[in-house]
Amino acid sequence: MKYAFSACTDQGRVRSNNEDAVSIDHQAQVVVLADGMGGYNAGEVASHMATELIRTEMARWLAETRQPPPGPQMRQALESCVEHANQAIFHAAQSNTQYSGMGTTVVASVLWDDKLMLAHVGDSRCYRLRAGRLVQITRDHSWLQEQIDAGLITPEQAAQSGQRNLVTRALGVEEDVQVESNEFSVEAQDLYLLCSDGLSEMVNDSDLSSILSTDATLEEKTQRLVDTANAHGGRDNISVVLIYADGPVPARKRSLVSRLLGTA
Repeated sequence: MKYAFSACTDQGRVRSNNEDAVSIDHQAQVVVLADGMGGYNAGEVASHMATELIRTEMARWLAETRQPPPGPQMRQALESCVEHANQAIFHAAQSNTQYSGMGTTVVASVLWDDKLMLAHVGDSRCYRLRAGRLVQITRDHSWLQEQIDAGLITPEQAAQSGQRNLVTRALGVEEDVQVESNEFSVEAQDLYLLCSDGLSEMVNDSDLSSILSTDATLEEKTQRLVDTANAHGGRDNISVVLIYADGPVPARKRSLVSRLLGTA
């Protein structure tokens, strides 16, 4: 499967700085998006630590394996990278009073063949648009989602709540973190959206689907998503990554790749 990527991060219209971060390794097909939190620039530090550490460590591991490993090994490797980033952020916060209390959400993805592995902590999300249908394929680690799961409130009530930004998991808050990971099968023409809550809280699913379903280029769709969030108030930093599954790699090219990997 061939994949195309487009990313954008924006300060929004209210915040004085951007505490979101995005990092992509196009060759390894590793994408990481994070939404930092904390006083001063601590949230910015946490999100950049998360994205860079997870991307570089995962890309290095993939390079050392030389060929795509089975799904369970990929899952374990990605979870380990997220856990290592959590420990690094936690210890940085403990050793520097300026960074005390910093943390970050994260959603990280690895693509190989026709598979997608996702790992996430917090309320940064991943959506999939397939055959015109948009589905959120991550589950928020938030107080509101827990209330929905317990049947105490409806999704409609949650959308109107003033507690939408209360996450129940984040990197750097404690020395250990519970990472949620899932593997998905990818189909040609799938479009995946990774985003911070600066997008998902400003733009409803119907509008997200409408923008993603247009004939615009991947870069144009990315910018339209950010512009729409800003048009609706831009109350938070906005980060977006789009991943498009362009179709199977041609047999001749696949053969060359196989030879380079030593698998032919």
